[in-house]
Amino acid sequence: MLKRLLGAYLDRFGRRWDYDVSYARDVLNADLRAFLIFGRTQGLGQYRRGVPREAWFAAKIVTVLDEDCGPCTQLMVNMAEQGGVMPEVLRAILDGNIAAMPADVALAYRFADAVRRRSPDADELRDAVIGSWGQRGLISLAFAITASRLYPTVKFALGHGQSCRRVTIGGSSQAVQRRAA
Repeated sequence: MLKRLLGAYLDRFGRRWDYDVSYARDVLNADLRAFLIFGRTQGLGQYRRGVPREAWFAAKIVTVLDEDCGPCTQLMVNMAEQGGVMPEVLRAILDGNIAAMPADVALAYRFADAVRRRSPDADELRDAVIGSWGQRGLISLAFAITASRLYPTVKFALGHGQSCRRVTIGGSSQAVQRRAA
């Protein structure tokens, strides 16, 4: 019964976001307990306190680009669009065009990019994040970065990863490239 309800949830999620949930369905079909444990991680990627929505999505997108530049990136872009992030901001994030980003978006982008590269710049940027949004803001970005790595990594490990492709933003298509470490 529970598997059937969870399967229906996956179907709704897939339809709502035009996203292939077959990797999650594989987990559900193989081991209900594993699926429930995996499902608990969802809250990590939804936590946002003190950080503007656009900045939070910037951290998520720059990180997901490190792990995936296909369906997971499109999912994140779709969620950002529905969350009110303007297409021109999303294009700047996908292009890595910091000059075209609002200042708060650029800060979150630069911080997430430094974290993903394990750059020494992360220390200075972390201080700027705390100065702008406090410890809760830093935690929000840390969780966003972590969660954005989790799903594409699990998906790829289970054999459902896809190669780079174009992403649709505001009805128009844009090529994306994986970021070099």
